[in-house]
Order: sequence, then structure tokens, then C-alpha cells
Amino acid sequence: MTEILRLNKTERGDGPPLLILHGLYGSSANWSRHARWLAERHRVILPDLRNHGRSPHHPRMDYPAMAADLVQLLDDCGCAQALVMGHSMGGKAAMALALEHPERVSGLVVADIAPVDYGTEDHGHDGILAAMAGVDLDGISHREQVDTALAEAVDSPMVRQFLLTNLQRGEQGWEWRIPVAILRQALPTLMGFPDYDGQYAGPALFIHGERSGYVQAAQTDAIRRLFPHAEITAVAGAGHWLHVEQPERFAEALDAWLRRR
Repeated sequence: MTEILRLNKTERGDGPPLLILHGLYGSSANWSRHARWLAERHRVILPDLRNHGRSPHHPRMDYPAMAADLVQLLDDCGCAQALVMGHSMGGKAAMALALEHPERVSGLVVADIAPVDYGTEDHGHDGILAAMAGVDLDGISHREQVDTALAEAVDSPMVRQFLLTNLQRGEQGWEWRIPVAILRQALPTLMGFPDYDGQYAGPALFIHGERSGYVQAAQTDAIRRLFPHAEITAVAGAGHWLHVEQPERFAEALDAWLRRR
């Protein structure tokens, strides 16, 4: 039986509820820029998913468990339904919620991920987690030393700065806020996706970066099999981090879809 975790969350705005789910290594803070304009018409709910941000840690890390946490969150917020949007891992959690509990999801937005098993094509996550695990935090006196240590395995300064949002000072010194060992063990599961027989028949938008390797023509059949009413659109000039790399174009595409609903 799934042990349901009560997730840390922030909220802003009033109106129909909109649940926004961050990706791997992320937190609710990742979506603060877009939450500001979305809160003009929505009650925006931003949780930290299990093993992320300020939410509890647990050795079970899979999409059915995340979906169960989200049902509890909706109950705690008094939301019979919500529009649910997620990026990357959060997009898979959003899809799992929609497929397992379609009555709780009024609409679905999935950013740069597909309901497929990426297998050994882990897009560098194994190296990232290995690099994080390999940092000798006991010998660290300032954050720049961690950035230097990560740079040996993580080329992108943007990705390193994103990872460093998980570095915090604890009672014993510097520590990672996320449980790196749990995430390393769960990585094959997170790169995969459960087998679902049913479909989510509600409105859905799949929005991906034009330059991303996560959503390509090969994945569209899997999307349409599970989400028959999905619209699929690309954000020009963007990779996997489309909402950060091209925030205006991402917001324009999302807003256009929301206004048609």
C-alpha cells in the first residue's frame, strides 16, 4: 500500500485551481515567474513533489506514489478538480494523475516529456546524480567549490546553478536538500512510465522545446494513444528547459490554449 506524503506547497491567486509540478531536482520555486501571470486568473498551487524541496523524503519514488500524494494535496486544498501542468518528471506525474484519477483533472498541460520509457537514454541524469553524490561536502567552505566540483561532469553553467539550488547548510554543514541516493536508485523508474490501459479523455496540451530530445515524432503515437484529445506544439528556439529558455514564447502558447478552453 502506498504511503501518502503530505507535500509542502505555496499558493497565489484566486479562481479555478491550477496545479503546477516541477521536474527532477526542482522545487515549487522553479515556476514562480509563470505563477505570477497565471495567478491573475487562477488559484495557482505549487507543491514540492516527494523527495524534493521542503517535502518529506521517502524510499519509494515512482509515478503512482506521486499521483497518490497529489490526490491527497487536492483533498487538503478542497479542490474537487484542478487543471494540472507539469514539466519533465512533473509532467509524468501529471499524466499519471490524469490517467489514474481523470475525475480530478479538468485539463492537462505537459511540458517537454512523453509517456514513454526513455530507457538507457537518461539524458545525462545518471552522470549528474553521480557527480552530486561524489562531492565531498565535508570539505566545502563555500558554494563556488561545489560548482567547480560539479563542472567536471556537468558542462552547462545553467544546469549547475539549478542543481546548486539544492545545496543548503544543515546542522552538520553543507548538505544536499534532495536525497541523492534515493533518486539514483529510482532513476530507471523515473525515466520510464507505467503501463496504462485506459485513456485521459479530457483536454490536453503537450508543449515541447523545438530543440529538445525528449519529445520527437517517435513519441507522438504514445501521446495520442493515452491522450486522444492532445494538442502538440513546439516552442521555437527552446530545448528541454523551454519555460526558462524561452519564457515569453512558452507563456504565449500556454495562454492561447488556456483562453480557448
